Amino acid sequence: MGQIKNALIRYRVIDKALRNKYKPFPSKSELRKACEEALFGGDDGENICDSTIEKDMFFLRMEHDAPIKYSKKNRGYYYDSETFSLDEIPLTEEDMDAIRFAANTLSQFKDVEMFKQFGFAIDKIVDRVSISADPFSEETNAFVQFETALSVRGNEFLSPLLTAIRNKRYTYFEYGSFASDKRKSRKVVPLLLKEYRNRWYLISYDCVKENIITYALDRISDLEVSETVSNERINFDLNRFFQHAVGITVHNSLPQQIIFKADNVPSKYIESQPFHASQEVVKIGKNKTTFTMNVIISEELIRAIMSYAGEIEVVEPESLRDQIIKRTKDLVERYSL
Repeated sequence: MGQIKNALIRYRVIDKALRNKYKPFPSKSELRKACEEALFGGDDGENICDSTIEKDMFFLRMEHDAPIKYSKKNRGYYYDSETFSLDEIPLTEEDMDAIRFAANTLSQFKDVEMFKQFGFAIDKIVDRVSISADPFSEETNAFVQFETALSVRGNEFLSPLLTAIRNKRYTYFEYGSFASDKRKSRKVVPLLLKEYRNRWYLISYDCVKENIITYALDRISDLEVSETVSNERINFDLNRFFQHAVGITVHNSLPQQIIFKADNVPSKYIESQPFHASQEVVKIGKNKTTFTMNVIISEELIRAIMSYAGEIEVVEPESLRDQIIKRTKDLVERYSL
């Protein structure tokens, strides 16, 4: 089972590498490194050799009609068809066994500190596999619908960024700003990958700004992971960095005690899905429930509160209350006839 599982994973890694438009024409050595990184967490060549990759590509050509070609000009491999993908090929029972094995393995580690940031994604994989013997069947899709992201741009950078984090390598990319529509070059030391609301973010040390900065992967392009190991002295504590954050935004502001009241019905939702781990109920009244939490005031916090419209009233601090009042007035003016 282990050898079959490893081969199936290698096929998928090779397929993904050949379809990666941001790093076209991978060499045999680069394909080997990608497979070894995916399976063994390193790329030193101790577990997979170039001949294994040759056999894998031969198998893909023979068994799946994969249009794999070699470009002498670019010294690398590519698909001679822009539409080909292993994702379009039906899964065999061996594929399903491998997926179930991988899902069961992942579920054992989702609470380990290193993988906590990926816990939600792991849960979704395990749930999908647990629901049916064939989680990709049309029958499953007819009765169970999972939340899906409308945009998955930037997910192709997860693997190289994870390598950069593990090996503390300098990383370069172009980054687009929503505010100015301009792209700027960045040099960073990647520290953490974090998922928030079906979007991936990179928490990194920005070498120019000399600060911890968060970048959305879907706004990154031209990513390049250097072979140079970082010598920066970075003060980053994963356990404390997001301790007082609601969402993905973290800045130098100190956390504040937030007191707010919610009507009875929305209070049930807020209790079942708290804004933050520090949230507590301090008073249950006849018509309202009073909550408190200790967090940094951020854009995500304000939007979360305003998503309940007039069903929530911020009591303290005054600065947050004033921001909610201003946005509410702006909203009323926008919809005034």
